[in-house]
Amino acid sequence: MSAIDPVQGHGSRLIIPALGNVYSGLAGLSEAVLRALAGLALATHGYGKIMDPFGNIGMVESLGFVPGEIWSPLLAATEFFGGLFLAAGFLTRPAALATTIVLLVTVWVHWAVQGQGYPGAEKSILWAAICFFFVIHGARRFSIDRIIGRAF
Repeated sequence: MSAIDPVQGHGSRLIIPALGNVYSGLAGLSEAVLRALAGLALATHGYGKIMDPFGNIGMVESLGFVPGEIWSPLLAATEFFGGLFLAAGFLTRPAALATTIVLLVTVWVHWAVQGQGYPGAEKSILWAAICFFFVIHGARRFSIDRIIGRAF
């Protein structure tokens, strides 16, 4: 029985074995790129909200998040700062957890509240899945968490 390889799976063998080194060599970089792009996309999306943190009071209250004076700036901070933290790999798991929760709320809003179903919630589902990956795996290589030698 062959050893478990995190790139190839549980003892599976590659059709082209020489690619194993390529996959293993790029695994850490690919995770870092995914984390950075996801974080920067979230920060970009949250930028407008952080510039006017009380601008979404009516929207969050219409969804049942009362008082909006608390939830609107919390939403802005989670998207903007959570995205930046995720991109940098700093406090990665807490940042990813907070953004996952926000994204799951947007899934509910698009799917149920706005009645758009899967087509309306699709992007939020994908982003939530990406963030959830980093809740479980952390930042790993190429991150501030790794540089300081501390992670949740």
